[in-house]
Amino acid sequence: MRFVIRLLINALALWLTVLILHPHVQVASWDSAADGTSWSWPLFWTYVLLAVIFGVVNGIVGTAIKIVAFPLYILTLGLISLIVNGLLFLLVAWISTLIGFGLSVESFWWGVLGAIVLGVIGWLIGIILRPLTRKKR
Repeated sequence: MRFVIRLLINALALWLTVLILHPHVQVASWDSAADGTSWSWPLFWTYVLLAVIFGVVNGIVGTAIKIVAFPLYILTLGLISLIVNGLLFLLVAWISTLIGFGLSVESFWWGVLGAIVLGVIGWLIGIILRPLTRKKR
């Protein structure tokens, strides 16, 4: 159940990120009739699929990069994480365009900004919904 809640939190955070950075970060639904701005079921499932892709990319690629680049994280006092998260955001956009729908990002710096906004919004929503995701003792 916690996995589903985290997945929906990430999908909601991505939706809010796209609303904030709309002309530069966009999501295209697999349904060609959906324009990406109005709510529809195909658009909802597109955001859920993107949240799954984010989870897999952050879990596998992000962890590997953090382990390999650990000295660089220490040297830059963690600021390199902004660049790494921006690259992971662009990687998710690239993977989703290979599938044929999903996230599109205008440039690298919009990817970095999108990753920052996504992280902050996901953190805030996570704090609000923490009682639902907390393990019971």
